Amino acid sequence: MHYADLLTLSFRTVTSHKLRSSLTAMGLIIGIAAVVILTSIGRGIHTFVLAEFTQFGTNLISVTPGKKSTFGLSTATISTVRPLSLADAVSLSKLENIIAVVPVIQGNARIGAENKQRRTNVLGVGAAVPEVWRIKTISGRFLPAGEQGNPRAFAVLGNKLASELFGVNSPLGRRIRIGSDRYRVIGVMEKKGQLLGFDMDDTIYIPATKALELFDRESLMEIDLLYKAGASVATVEKLIKRLLISRHGMEDFTIITQNQMLETMDSILNILTLAVAALGGVSLLVGSVGILTIMTIAVSERISEIGLLRALGAERRIIFQLFLCEALALSASGGICGVLLGMAIVQILDTALPALPVQMAWGYITLAFIVSLLIGIVAGVVPAMKASRLEPLEALRTE
Repeated sequence: MHYADLLTLSFRTVTSHKLRSSLTAMGLIIGIAAVVILTSIGRGIHTFVLAEFTQFGTNLISVTPGKKSTFGLSTATISTVRPLSLADAVSLSKLENIIAVVPVIQGNARIGAENKQRRTNVLGVGAAVPEVWRIKTISGRFLPAGEQGNPRAFAVLGNKLASELFGVNSPLGRRIRIGSDRYRVIGVMEKKGQLLGFDMDDTIYIPATKALELFDRESLMEIDLLYKAGASVATVEKLIKRLLISRHGMEDFTIITQNQMLETMDSILNILTLAVAALGGVSLLVGSVGILTIMTIAVSERISEIGLLRALGAERRIIFQLFLCEALALSASGGICGVLLGMAIVQILDTALPALPVQMAWGYITLAFIVSLLIGIVAGVVPAMKASRLEPLEALRTE
């Protein structure tokens, strides 16, 4: 029997029992669709989170006070001996390949403008925020440079905060209260959205020195550095470490490169996507049981047919291939229908829920389809072997 005839006969057998074949393939269809949907959501979240991290640029290094690593003992964490200071930020800005530096202090304070009051996020920063964080002003200007020692009481409003305090009126030049001090608004930032739950548009920016006074702090919470695109991050990291050790006397700080953050986040999100794919894969196992059951029943029902084929000269190999092809036909049709159903549902979700990030994970989709074919092979082997071992006379005698 030619392979074309073998495939034709297999598909005719599957299509001649439409209801049984459909119910058998339903387990695979649901399983494949679940994998497509869940991995698309996982991949969409993956892309969304990484985009959130990289929207402020990619050549960033953060320095935070305190040594986060240990020496093998739970009590061996090194505490900060000397806090990060504005002088440290100034020194770091003079290093080779460093383009700009932003000292950061973050807190929450009550803001008052005319007869309106509310609490909001306050960021004490330097003048290089637009360059380092890739966020621009849409009106006015950002905090002026060269005023770290004795800065003027200037403030820049986030887009949402400016709208809530002043409506459609321009806030430029207006006076506002932050805590007990008065500040003059000199700029409004563009819309930036949220960064992992932190609303950048509902934020007010003031000089870092003023923020230290406002929150009664002695040290910076973080120093962000922007380095040249062509520079080696490892070299820049060594220069930062050497400078701060010389200033502090020891390594009482932690350096975090954006590459490290992205690699860690990427690995976590990959595990998340793999986990949701495994959840969908459980349905594939159910589908494999269905194919195994149906093919076993088919062998029992078609013993006389097998005997006739053997009596007409069909070899055991042909009988084995015939039943194996039927199992493959069921799994292939279930896989194709499952992929199409899953893709359709993903498109519906993308249209109906634009806030939900979804993205086709083609690697997982292809893998799921291949797994469905493997399920057909594995589930069809035992019944096919049983059918091929039947003796012609014994099979015909069951008629």
